[in-house]
Amino acid sequence: MNGFINDNFLLTTEPARRLYADYAAKQPIFDYHCHLNPQEIYENKQFSDIGEAWLAGDHYKWRLMRANAIDEKFVTGNASFEEKFNQFAKIMPTLIGNPIYHWSHLELKRFFDLDVSLSEKTAKQVWDTANAKLQGENGCARKLIEQSNVKALCTTDDPADDLQYHKLIADDKSFDVKVLPTFRPEQALSPEKPTFASYMQKLGNAAGVEIKNIDDLKEALKRRVEYFEKAGCRISDHSFGAPDFTIWDEKAAQTAMNKALSGETPSDYEVSAFQSFMMDYLGELYAQKNFAMQLHIGVLRNLNTKRFNLLGADIGCDSIGDTISAASLAALLDRLAVRDCLPKTILYTLNAADNDKLASIAGCFQDAETAGKIQFGSAWWFHDHFDGMTTQMKSLASLGVLSRFIGMLTDSRSFLSYPRHEYFRRILCELVGGWIADGKAPADYDTIGKVISDICFNNVWNYIGMDK
Repeated sequence: MNGFINDNFLLTTEPARRLYADYAAKQPIFDYHCHLNPQEIYENKQFSDIGEAWLAGDHYKWRLMRANAIDEKFVTGNASFEEKFNQFAKIMPTLIGNPIYHWSHLELKRFFDLDVSLSEKTAKQVWDTANAKLQGENGCARKLIEQSNVKALCTTDDPADDLQYHKLIADDKSFDVKVLPTFRPEQALSPEKPTFASYMQKLGNAAGVEIKNIDDLKEALKRRVEYFEKAGCRISDHSFGAPDFTIWDEKAAQTAMNKALSGETPSDYEVSAFQSFMMDYLGELYAQKNFAMQLHIGVLRNLNTKRFNLLGADIGCDSIGDTISAASLAALLDRLAVRDCLPKTILYTLNAADNDKLASIAGCFQDAETAGKIQFGSAWWFHDHFDGMTTQMKSLASLGVLSRFIGMLTDSRSFLSYPRHEYFRRILCELVGGWIADGKAPADYDTIGKVISDICFNNVWNYIGMDK
């Protein structure tokens, strides 16, 4: 049985096909938010097989395997990668409608020239063909990145990281792709977690600051931002559930810090006060450094306590959480804007009920500093599928300016995930091409083609300041 990934995949109108072929497909990739391991990039990791490349850390796939009653031995357990791959191949026909079905077949086509539908019947063919390529000179991390026409990428890094491998990659003239760190101080903003005190010691050691209070923490983070800046960092990242940034209480923020350092658990009010205070400080710091600030909002993490106790975090037991209140998000942005220190900000939501809210709030804080300064970011995590991307872009187009959108990212730990950019680009062209076909937009391909090219690459390259 032949596969279904062809030139017109997802493109149902002639304008959509023209926009994709003439404008979108030609653009390079700037993957400005991913979770690739910089050590694996520097060491040019060679994958043993497609089971390792696909299943070693992909919690998207793990969830689907569990939903098909695959034993945990074949998900995160001690089964061989070949056994795990065969189990995944067996369930693939059940995944129609899930983006993993599309992504997997795009990856088979683009990296391995495999034009088959993956199933139990084709598993051996796919295993042998993919492994032959992965074990060859083009199956290493750098070649997979270069083959995907990636011009730059941003990893996700803890403030205490020494960024050793980013520095080594930057000094390696044989690899042209820019690999930049992202400043993600998530652990420093979580005083409710039992690991907070030990993390303060780790962060303090990295910064050369003994952290005894909030002022010490601010100084430590400032020093680490400066350290990251020297290593090429241009972007930060923060993940929250449904934070309440309306709470402004410096005394409660300090109480949260004191309690956490002494091993006590702060109250919810104190945690909110701490996060408001610290995000206000960090936002101003990012503005000074011209860092873009990413806010990922709406995740509910580690729902399955039994599995968390067995396997830890990031194993496929997170979900869509509650929406953020408009007042909360506006409070954070407004406090910074009033002082003229609101950084470039990218807003992502895991709850689609927030789409119009975030798109409309973003419009309240735009200014002449940067076109599209406050971004309504791409459909995230549980929404990076056909309907989710389409809905997000429709909200942005209806309530903001789609042509200023900075487009897609992989948010992935996999070196094979770059066809997700192709997936996004096809969906973008299907949307805009459909408007042309329906007479809702002119067939002005020079003008609209430039919009497509900008969304695919140029906007984010300029927004992050890669030429400066």
